[in-house]
Amino acid sequence: MPLTEEQKAAIAARRAHPAQTLRAVSPGMEAWLFHAIPVLDHGLIRVVDYMGDDGAIVQAARVSYGEGTRTTRDDAGLIRYLMRHWHSTPFEMCEIKLHVKLPVFVARQWIRHRTANVNEYSARYSILDREFYIPAPEHLAAQSTTMNQGRGAVLDAAESARVLEILREDSARAYDHYEAMLSQEGQSGLARELARMNLPANVYTQWYWKVDLHNLFHFLRLRADPHAQYEIRAYAQAIGEVVKDWVPAAWAAFEDYRLNAVQFSGKGMEALRRMLKGETVTREDVGMSAGEWREFQSCL
Repeated sequence: MPLTEEQKAAIAARRAHPAQTLRAVSPGMEAWLFHAIPVLDHGLIRVVDYMGDDGAIVQAARVSYGEGTRTTRDDAGLIRYLMRHWHSTPFEMCEIKLHVKLPVFVARQWIRHRTANVNEYSARYSILDREFYIPAPEHLAAQSTTMNQGRGAVLDAAESARVLEILREDSARAYDHYEAMLSQEGQSGLARELARMNLPANVYTQWYWKVDLHNLFHFLRLRADPHAQYEIRAYAQAIGEVVKDWVPAAWAAFEDYRLNAVQFSGKGMEALRRMLKGETVTREDVGMSAGEWREFQSCL
């Protein structure tokens, strides 16, 4: 279950008593506040709080306090300029705080983005739920033959069924032993901080994650990319839907200049110029490695 009944009741109570404010409000983001967005089988994201909007980015860039004679088109143009020329500070004026429920192995990959404030559910104090990420068959793939980190072809039906059975059995067995080791209801047993070490990496954890828009865009550029691992990409795509409504002008610029754009190296630019002149160019001609050449060709 994505949210407990207690969490649902708390959210409903909060939404029933909206507060009037003088701060900048994004209508698109207001619609997302406190709504749980399902991700994977038991995961979720939900917006807990946010600060700023497209206007906050423009305000910081101009260091102004009023609307003046600016138009929405002017603001969008400035935001596109800032994105195009890699001016990051104005985007740091917007922040978002998310409640995220995710498998531990995804959390360990996610936490490598060391530009956010994080507070995770503590298994030293509380008992983790019996919830594990079990992939859908279409997401079970063999190791890629061209990348050390990546997936190749999807497993056939028989192998997929075998792997899923192993995942389910191992997860259930590990949690049974976790429960058996715990000190509960006055009976002696192992401390929670030690019993948790037996749990598998696909068990679900939860955290609050607060990040500014500049660093969030960096996260999304990497994790919403088609080459990113599917599980973290699913979270990035869900967050992207929220950001698109929160700061539509900034999101449009981000999509154009980062998410859907490509970057060429100096060698890549040399190859591209020669190709545009009608020359036949090989990777040896411009001194690229096989991997660089393969990536360059995929952008053409």
